[in-house]
Amino acid sequence: MPTTAIKTAHDWNDAELARRIADGDKAAFEQMMRRHNRPLYRTARSILKDDAEAEDALQDAYLLAFRNMGKYRGESSLSTWLTRIVVNEAIARSRKSNRRAEVIQLAGDGESPGALEHAMAHETDESNTGQPERAAMRADARRLLEQKIDELPAAFRTVFVLRALEEMSVEETAACLGIPEATVRTRFFRARSMLRESLSREFDYALEGAFGFDGERCDRIVARTLTRLAGQ
Repeated sequence: MPTTAIKTAHDWNDAELARRIADGDKAAFEQMMRRHNRPLYRTARSILKDDAEAEDALQDAYLLAFRNMGKYRGESSLSTWLTRIVVNEAIARSRKSNRRAEVIQLAGDGESPGALEHAMAHETDESNTGQPERAAMRADARRLLEQKIDELPAAFRTVFVLRALEEMSVEETAACLGIPEATVRTRFFRARSMLRESLSREFDYALEGAFGFDGERCDRIVARTLTRLAGQ
């Protein structure tokens, strides 16, 4: 007799997950969270600029999604639907806590549109490099990039995270944020330009200090040379 494959939680598509969650299935809810955790966390983090606040916002958004899953009609992807909830929750939390002077604006702006260039599309598994020094350098570079992304204006930062880190299309990003596609292109272009300029300044500062000589190194070489000279 032919065997019938038994579908596990990992095999459920978004529509089936949504239906099961609406029926109160906690296993489906857990699977949904694990499936969408990283992009949704990054979205919340891009607005709040705080790890703990982003985690709290994401948890609140998940609970809201669980209670309202019956209202999901599949008109957009589940990812887009969840992202909208996370964005709204993060914005509300940002305004309430007054953590920033600048509140994200979802209206259009007038900058020039541009094209996609990934600044940080994939994370590197540094533990497999076998080269601790290079791994440390990459970790430092990643922290610098994260810092510079945090420094972007809120509206540009969220668009950049969705487009560059999560590799969402212009259409998906526009749907998640409720803004025109032209605005997505504009903000991504500006975010990329600002990030390049900021990183370029850091690079220039680093060049000035490369192979530093003043101070301890200078004193050490002078002392050792004088010692050798005295011994001749």
